[in-house]
Amino acid sequence: MADVTQRILALLAMLQTGRAFSGDELVARLDVSPRTLRRDIDRLRAYGYPVTTQPGPGGHYRLTAGTALPPLVLDDDEAIATLLGLATLSATGRAAEGSVDEAAARAYGKVDQYLPKRLRHRAGQLRASLETSTTLAPSISADVLVSLADAMQRRHVVTFDYVGKDGSATSRRVHPYRHVHHNLRWYLLAWDTHKSDWRVFRIDRITGLQTSTSTYTPRPLPTDTALDYLRQGLDKDRERVVLTIDAPLPAVADAFTYQEAELVPLSDQRTRAVLKLDTWHWLLLNLAFLDADFTVHEPSGFRTALRAFGARLMDRE
Repeated sequence: MADVTQRILALLAMLQTGRAFSGDELVARLDVSPRTLRRDIDRLRAYGYPVTTQPGPGGHYRLTAGTALPPLVLDDDEAIATLLGLATLSATGRAAEGSVDEAAARAYGKVDQYLPKRLRHRAGQLRASLETSTTLAPSISADVLVSLADAMQRRHVVTFDYVGKDGSATSRRVHPYRHVHHNLRWYLLAWDTHKSDWRVFRIDRITGLQTSTSTYTPRPLPTDTALDYLRQGLDKDRERVVLTIDAPLPAVADAFTYQEAELVPLSDQRTRAVLKLDTWHWLLLNLAFLDADFTVHEPSGFRTALRAFGARLMDRE
């Protein structure tokens, strides 16, 4: 199957050059039999690619020109995943003009036009049947995201204006390395030339992005991944919380949906949870919904605070 896929892609790449190829030429280039070539051409047509055939002397194969985009080579599951991904992305943010979420909303409304004919009806049915709730998140510019990606690839220095979480505005000159998407936020990991250190920037707070012609020599990342570095920064003022909960892992996972939690099943009805929290108050609502016994192993301050809170509730009976 892998050989078939590679062969189909090689055939498609040749036809997408726009020129006509004789059958003998394609057979020789692909190192296949004429019968296999005909089958591969039929496969491309089944995917929705308009391959025309000129029979007889001087005959050839050609991919019909004139479409803005060729049909996407997606199987049924991939088409569904594409629509669901666009629906999810378009439901986050405020759909500002030029933003990624606004572009996703537009693409969601017409992606089925570029699918093979055999998938268009099913994709249209799914789109008509689907509703998503809106989870507001900062919109980011698609142009900024692509410009940063291009600068990363070319190792170009970029400059921009940045607004910190305290509202202060600064001008930055950085070597961009990675995009990170985490908890509905987009971040940039970069080497700040003025600070001579690694920094993480919220991309929605970046304005006035400029890419220079200056290049930089790549440095090794400060951690195994950019996400690891981001998490270290987010967790630096948080405490490690370890607890055992008398509830099955799926129930605990549902309760801590909006918390980063490392969950390990100890049995069918007991789960070990490890979280990073800045206050014990975050535990209360999640544990209350579980309605299960639990033991906080660390930190001791959280145990003391929860006992005191429980005592106050008892005093109000």
